[in-house]
Amino acid sequence: MKRIIAIVLVLAMSLFAFAGCAKEQPQVKTPVEEPKTEEPKTEEPKTEEPKTEELLAEGQVKTGLAIISSIEKSKDAGEKDGVAQTDSVIVAVTVDNEGKIVQTVIDTAQTKIEFSKEGKILPDLNTVFKSKQELKEEYGMGKASSIDKEWYEQANALAEYVVGKTVEEVKGIAVDESGVPTEADLVSSVTIKIDPYKEAIEKAVANAKNLGAKASDKLGLGVVTTISKSKDATADAAGLAQAYSTYVAATFDENGKVTSSIIDASQANVNFDATGKITTDLTVAPLTKVELGEGYGMKKASAIGKEWYEQADAFAAYVVGKTVEEIKGIAVDESGHATEEDLVSSVTVGIEDFQAIYEKAYNNSNR
Repeated sequence: MKRIIAIVLVLAMSLFAFAGCAKEQPQVKTPVEEPKTEEPKTEEPKTEEPKTEELLAEGQVKTGLAIISSIEKSKDAGEKDGVAQTDSVIVAVTVDNEGKIVQTVIDTAQTKIEFSKEGKILPDLNTVFKSKQELKEEYGMGKASSIDKEWYEQANALAEYVVGKTVEEVKGIAVDESGVPTEADLVSSVTIKIDPYKEAIEKAVANAKNLGAKASDKLGLGVVTTISKSKDATADAAGLAQAYSTYVAATFDENGKVTSSIIDASQANVNFDATGKITTDLTVAPLTKVELGEGYGMKKASAIGKEWYEQADAFAAYVVGKTVEEIKGIAVDESGHATEEDLVSSVTVGIEDFQAIYEKAYNNSNR
């Protein structure tokens, strides 16, 4: 009996000790695995492959043309007659593989169409306006110039100065607050404000394309400006002063043959009412027909379904390899439209102005 009691006591003490040990054990939490959250996928921005320009063959150059027009100087009629004034800065360039200017020609077509306070156009509508390069001494800047140089002389000096320069170097030509150059090599030959010409040079270089010219070719620029589509105002309809300019930039080889050419045109329209008040927003710069592209709207009315710029490009390409005399000899009908088989399917606009302008461009190419 005593032995049984002793065994019971030993078992009880063992259970007590085990319970005490169990209380002291720390509670271990089973780790719970957090759900995996994927990082949001961010698409790499799509980068366009850089456009690789076709390298020119040795001795070749690109040909470019730019026109920047403004009508901001136009004025209402009042005590004095009104004027619709269009200033078109025109620059032609050739550019080499390194983006350096090989040749530059600078001109400006400044067209002033006067109208009365009764809304009547005053100049003869058959008037053909000369550009500043054509006016030469007639322009009259020499008398007022502090360096006794005419506009065309200063424009030619600037054109010569930028030869061998890149666009960035041209843009970097130092000027004062009014835009007159301050660089030592220019102050004795150029006192006109050159910012508009720097802008046009930049645009011409940007527009330049490989059209077949060589560095040894001579670059010429031709401009013809007419006002024949201008009309008086009436009580029912606005008057129109329209400066219509056509431009050609062309290069010529040693035999006088065209090696590259570009044609463009602009119609600068200023409307006014029967009291001589201008109704056109003068802050809107006129665009050229090439810049307007499909917006010009000739395709709908064209018998061959081609826009003006497409027809101009076709003619410009057609005359490559021809001399001025051959261009002037292209057959036309009584309305001035080409009748040659190779042209009638691509050019239905009148080409007589084009033919005349190539002769001007050739004569202006320093030959």
